[in-house]
Amino acid sequence: MKTVTVQSSTPVVQKQTKDSAFKRMWRNRSLLLMCLPAIIFFAIFAYLPMPGLYLAFVNYDYSLGIFESAFVGLDNFRFLIMTGDLWKLTFNTIAYNLAFIILGNFLQIAVAIMLNELTNKWFKKVSQTIMFLPHFISAVLIGLLAYNILSYDYGILNSFLKMIGMDPVQTYSNPAIWPYIIVITFLWQSTGYGSIVYFAAIMGLDKAILEAAEIDGANAFQRIRYIIIPWLKPTFIILLLFSLGGVLKGNFGLFYNLVGANNTMLYPTTDIIETYVFRTLMTNFNFSLGSAVSLYQSVFGFLIVIIANWIVKKVSPENSLF
Repeated sequence: MKTVTVQSSTPVVQKQTKDSAFKRMWRNRSLLLMCLPAIIFFAIFAYLPMPGLYLAFVNYDYSLGIFESAFVGLDNFRFLIMTGDLWKLTFNTIAYNLAFIILGNFLQIAVAIMLNELTNKWFKKVSQTIMFLPHFISAVLIGLLAYNILSYDYGILNSFLKMIGMDPVQTYSNPAIWPYIIVITFLWQSTGYGSIVYFAAIMGLDKAILEAAEIDGANAFQRIRYIIIPWLKPTFIILLLFSLGGVLKGNFGLFYNLVGANNTMLYPTTDIIETYVFRTLMTNFNFSLGSAVSLYQSVFGFLIVIIANWIVKKVSPENSLF
């Protein structure tokens, strides 16, 4: 009788040691070098000035400086709460920015997809150039163009209405229509330029996937719905989170040049935090008051980004910022 001995081999467990932070940085030195200009920029212009936030809590005296001026606590915030309709200003600012962000991103995605579907390269380049032009037009010129179109006495719109026998429209005394005018103007100016990011993302999509879908019988709409739009989802989420950080900071140049600073009839629907602060500080300029408003906007935007990122992390963890 032959006995068989079975030798049991114990697995050798190799202890994996994590690389140190310095080794990881050295291994990714090329990427870090590319990021260095942005790191230096934010370090100088975003982090080094942060001690200046103390300015919002003092009664600033030019001769004493920030840290020697009298500490007044939250008094600088009361000017926005007591002398202005804080909640109305906040609502207007947020409502306009949400309209800009949501409608703007959807239009930019649509424009990027349409450009991608164009087969004539010459027409595609010409179309891109024409759509980019409004982004480079000054807000002052946009306000002038709007006035020449909407002016009651000499505007193109009212001249046309008079010519066909209709009554002219008093645009600058009707606050109800200005949200539409402002949103349409913003979209006209920003959509072409904003579509660059989405168009670049589409260019990063492997063309073999689209070709395979086309061979399998997918038409253009099916390729857009099931391939291109899902591919753009991470880009959309990242841009959305970045945009929400400035949801309480209005486009002062656009509002000031379109509406003006002293048209009181339009305040209910066009007054945002920036325009109100500008009018107030024109007669009583104070660094501390302006810093208090900026701090309020920044803290509010920070909280919005944290909440939005938490929601994204629950729904789609791979697309969250952190």
